[in-house]
Amino acid sequence: MGKKFTIPGLSEAKAHKVIDLLQKQLSTYNDLHLTLKHVHWNVVGPNFIGVHEMIDPQVELVRGYADEAAERIATLGGSPQGTPGAIIKDRTWDDYSIGRDTVLAHLAAVDLVYDGVIEDIRKAIETTDDLDPVTQDILIGHAIELEKFQWFVRAHLENSGGTLEHEGKATEKGAAKAAKAAKVAR
Repeated sequence: MGKKFTIPGLSEAKAHKVIDLLQKQLSTYNDLHLTLKHVHWNVVGPNFIGVHEMIDPQVELVRGYADEAAERIATLGGSPQGTPGAIIKDRTWDDYSIGRDTVLAHLAAVDLVYDGVIEDIRKAIETTDDLDPVTQDILIGHAIELEKFQWFVRAHLENSGGTLEHEGKATEKGAAKAAKAAKVAR
């Protein structure tokens, strides 16, 4: 950890656990904002401008989450690692796999990205329940907005029957292909 202190009322052992959890969140947020910016640059086709402009506020908010996680790590007495190497070390997911492609392809792939990010943040929220309610509160705030962003993404993908065109797909490329095929079938 480096420093020999943490915040008042929190043991160093609990602080270490929270710092480790937040470091993984920091790497997730850094990866997510880069992925979203990649989508912003590579999305094409009908509805391009709406999606292109929808992504930027998400990028900015997620960058803010990275900053908030890093500052919480420092507050707890840790040393946040925001380098590309830290992202790779902490990564338990594959790199984003879609290049230049249609709105529907990217949004279906991004929906799967959000699935993973939101599942992880919900686990982190549960873990912090017994460790640090302040960190838990921060993560809950992040989850609220991430879930709303996923809703924005899914609104583009939902059919009139209320299902997602890429439902059941496990990979970004599979989701992208299913979303594009559904559009052609309409």
